[in-house]
Amino acid sequence: MSLYYLQKFLYVLNRDEAAQQRYHDDLDGLIVDFDLSDEESNALKEGDIGLLYVLGVNGQILMHFAAFLGIEWFDYLDLMRAGTEKHGPVRAGVYATTGGGESFTVEGKDRENEK
Repeated sequence: MSLYYLQKFLYVLNRDEAAQQRYHDDLDGLIVDFDLSDEESNALKEGDIGLLYVLGVNGQILMHFAAFLGIEWFDYLDLMRAGTEKHGPVRAGVYATTGGGESFTVEGKDRENEK
């Protein structure tokens, strides 16, 4: 996995108008400029916010990509939650799930018990 390059792709996209235009005109060509796995490339092509979150993309970077895609704030949050339900716990980065994925907060344990 190449989390660094995945986040760098999104960082560049968030800041560079030429990259944004290239995203619309030649996404495959833009992706080739970064060392991404097939899973990462597909998540970018599909705008899969949930999978990008599970792959470890920082939320500050990811929220700008969601806005670029026209995703509203609360939908963005829902997509991240849905990503963990569909793809499992966050695999890498600052949000990586450790300790078997069990919540250590009272609120988190209450939510787990509701399921």
